[in-house]
Amino acid sequence: MKRREFFLTGLLGAAALQTMRLPGLGTARAAATSDAFTEPALSMVKGTDIAAGVRAAVDALGGIGTFVRPGDIVFLKPNVSFPNPPEWGSTTHPEVIRAVVTMCEEAGAKRIIAADFPMRGAERCFEKSGMTALAGSMPQLTFKQLGEERDFETVAAPKASEFREIAVARLLRKADVFINLPSAKSHRGTTISMGLKNLMGLIHDRSSFHGDYDLHTAVADLAGVIRPQLTILDAHHVLLTNGPGGPGQTEQLDTIIAGIDPVAVDAAGVRLAEWNNRAGDPAQIRHLAIAAERGIGTLHIPEEQIVRTNLG
Repeated sequence: MKRREFFLTGLLGAAALQTMRLPGLGTARAAATSDAFTEPALSMVKGTDIAAGVRAAVDALGGIGTFVRPGDIVFLKPNVSFPNPPEWGSTTHPEVIRAVVTMCEEAGAKRIIAADFPMRGAERCFEKSGMTALAGSMPQLTFKQLGEERDFETVAAPKASEFREIAVARLLRKADVFINLPSAKSHRGTTISMGLKNLMGLIHDRSSFHGDYDLHTAVADLAGVIRPQLTILDAHHVLLTNGPGGPGQTEQLDTIIAGIDPVAVDAAGVRLAEWNNRAGDPAQIRHLAIAAERGIGTLHIPEEQIVRTNLG
């Protein structure tokens, strides 16, 4: 399986690849992200310095050079869906994005693009979340607002339960590397919103997920279509209640979690706290349980495969 095929098709198999007619790429990267890491499989860093935490978390997985090579186009998917400051915990902290962009540039990335499909007015979301200021200070970063029909293309999803095709961001086809940068927060419909839920910012029709489909099943379906090569979960400021937009109860956990298994990253995030006053048991989060049952990832990483770092 080739690089873009890996993150755009997840575990769908050869029939789906033929349907989508994805461009040909080298095969090394898919192997590096799926097979090479047996230990460590997950990195958890605690510390008040966000940039240092992000770097330490990625370094524990082999460093950014394991994922990004010279000349790569890197696509980042933060959560900037709400017009709130980072301290509310409803969006990805801009310093997380800054750290990832800096590392990708150091690895020789040709272009770095960040995009999201904001819920409530893109300009306000970007401004209030700190993304406008971030983009203005980092000319190497291109911010893209998704939302227009031309931003998406329809791909087959033959193994999904709630849909058989879905319109996803065209940028996935253009990129060599896809890094998911979710925030850790509660959600009224799915209890938590982390990496798997963050993928909904890459689809055109979110209303069907909330109105026509079983939301948990649809989120797991989407995780079988789009698979990031690296997930970095921002659990610095977390929104414990009244998510996904807040305001609600927040806590500063000063934690960054990184991994190649998107389900395992979310599961580790769930264990950090109580969400909507429910105990942090990932097996009780139905979209995570469904994704694990389908082999998209695991809820349980052996402790010896987790690198825990405390930066103070």
